[in-house]
Amino acid sequence: MPTSVTTALQEAPLPELVQKLGVAISQAQLAMDKNSVAIAQLLADSEQGIDFGQGARSLLELGFTPTFFQITEAVIEARVAFSSSETTEWGVAASIGVAVYFVAASVNAHYSSRYSFDASGSSSIRATFVAVPPPSIFNEVLRSTLPQRT
Repeated sequence: MPTSVTTALQEAPLPELVQKLGVAISQAQLAMDKNSVAIAQLLADSEQGIDFGQGARSLLELGFTPTFFQITEAVIEARVAFSSSETTEWGVAASIGVAVYFVAASVNAHYSSRYSFDASGSSSIRATFVAVPPPSIFNEVLRSTLPQRT
């Protein structure tokens, strides 16, 4: 049964899992960056801001900034267990009978072989997200677009 175990291992889609994880990480990173930019636009809206009696000020003017996140680590864990067993049984039975005019002998042989194959597995995907400061050029552009107050 070793060929079945080898075949099962060869058919495991590990390279495909790694590729899909990489693509998923880049798509997730893009979505998180777009979300942070959308939040920056909301923070820059003076209608969403606070009025201290001198005109509404946006949250961005008041120092609030969007949070950017970065995926710093991603891990695929896969655990696979294979087991196989083979049992073989041999048996022989014989009997001899004697009658007055003839002799009879019978031989009974049996052979049986049993195979069993068990496979089990589990997997998990883990990712670590870390808050990082906005890109410096992004901050400069945001600050330069804010209205100057005197």
